[in-house]
Amino acid sequence: MHGIGADDDGIVVSTRSSFRNRRNIMTNNELALRYGCNPHQKPARVFAKEGSLPFTVLNGAPGYINLLDALNSWQLVKELKTVLNLPAAASFKHVSPAGAAVGLPLSDELKKSYGVEKLERSPLATAYARARGADRLSSFGDWAALSDIVDVPTAKILSREVSDGVIAPGYEPEALEILRNKQKGRYIVLQIDPTYEPGEFEQREVFGVTFEQKRNTALASTDWFKEIPTANKDLTPEARRDLLISLITLKYTQSNSVCFAVDGQCIGIGAGQQSRIQCVRLAASKAATWYLRLHPRIAEFRWKESVKRQDRVNAVDLYLIEDATPVELEAWAQNFEEVPARLTKEEKYEWLKTLQGVALGSDAFFPFRDNIDCAALYGVKYVAQPGGSVRDDVVIEACNDYGMAMAFTGVRLFHH
Repeated sequence: MHGIGADDDGIVVSTRSSFRNRRNIMTNNELALRYGCNPHQKPARVFAKEGSLPFTVLNGAPGYINLLDALNSWQLVKELKTVLNLPAAASFKHVSPAGAAVGLPLSDELKKSYGVEKLERSPLATAYARARGADRLSSFGDWAALSDIVDVPTAKILSREVSDGVIAPGYEPEALEILRNKQKGRYIVLQIDPTYEPGEFEQREVFGVTFEQKRNTALASTDWFKEIPTANKDLTPEARRDLLISLITLKYTQSNSVCFAVDGQCIGIGAGQQSRIQCVRLAASKAATWYLRLHPRIAEFRWKESVKRQDRVNAVDLYLIEDATPVELEAWAQNFEEVPARLTKEEKYEWLKTLQGVALGSDAFFPFRDNIDCAALYGVKYVAQPGGSVRDDVVIEACNDYGMAMAFTGVRLFHH
């Protein structure tokens, strides 16, 4: 029999038949939501079949998609921290990362590109600046995940970004107060239990049918790089780090997916494409945009003081695309005290030739050499993929043509 009771704190607890009347009321094992993926999908809730929910809502009212982003992104940053022993951050949108990174120091060029040159930066804050800066267009309205207790520098960076919410294992009191004041008090702040481990098996339901599988507990490590079939077998420590970042990110990215990484961060993620080459081309285009934002011409832009930060981000991206319309360019020109000359294709090509030492991870094998041919145009020197294609020899040959070192991990990382 279903009914309504009260827990030990006097909070009203409803069972399945009555939860439809609740709105973002949380107990220790259930959170009723306003709606599911779309507003017409009511009622909706999340609940723990056994025990308690592993997170606490400290501020705001999370939605269905928020929680999907939160729980996927937390796993990513937790794994990055476990494997690399560095503070980690991720910027998630629609259940895939727009960026992920660890807290390595920033160059002066990256500080300026990410807009943090005048801000205090802890290692955790730097990790988020990198994750957010990878694909600033996609990260607009992101969900942030942080591997460590959130400090004030990190909270201050979060407070100025257009973001839906954050998940972390804890918050310094002043940092929590900063975040609680964001979005007029509506910013979502979740605290995850860092010791929580789900059961060995996971379930999902599709069209009334329940699927069950063993969770993907494969933990990336340098042991994955023992088989290197290419002539170049030199994986530097930095290459191994960046390949690990790439592969861990792919583990929580909607498949098919590939990831370009360099200098401790993702710079281009191609997610959810039906063909491998489409993944590579999408990720490569994002990596190119990331690197072109570092072009000296952009650092010299004379912005009007009234132009806001996100409008500057949008204007830089419009500056870099080839197919902007006359109407778009007319509006774009209004951002500047002096309208900058646009980069030519030749200038972009020359600049992109200076991008070197990029690591490329793939969640499944490369079926054709076109993936390698494309990657070579964007500074890729190191590759990690499961291997196992009938055309592995052709892909190895392609890597040899470009002097790339490629590891066969033997581990597929599909995520659906």
